[in-house]
Amino acid sequence: MEKKYATMNDLKKGSFVIIDGDVCKVISTTHSKPGKHGAPKVRLEAGGVIDGKRRSMVSSADSRVEVPIIDKRNAQVISFSGEKANVMDLESYETFEVEIPEEYKDKVVEGATVLYWDIGVKLVKGVK
Repeated sequence: MEKKYATMNDLKKGSFVIIDGDVCKVISTTHSKPGKHGAPKVRLEAGGVIDGKRRSMVSSADSRVEVPIIDKRNAQVISFSGEKANVMDLESYETFEVEIPEEYKDKVVEGATVLYWDIGVKLVKGVK
């Protein structure tokens, strides 16, 4: 997985961050004022993209955190069975198997185009 660095102060609601090695989407941020001898702090609440677990992180506003570079691509469904689909990337022609989320199961048919994210694990995020 490719990543870059950002400061805690740069993260806003809806952005992505890596916490404990897992890609998470920021749910909320809370900023505190600096104390007599300290720097301002940021409390970050985030939900895991893959597992859905809530995670939190507290650090100074100028500390650096890892931010994933999410590769968004299109793929065509070659075959579909149960919860898994065999798809082919429309740019590299690579074929692989992905799990189809519940909300897209009725829309996925052979020949359909799906949007997937590659964040170390391939996740289907939409059907065209």
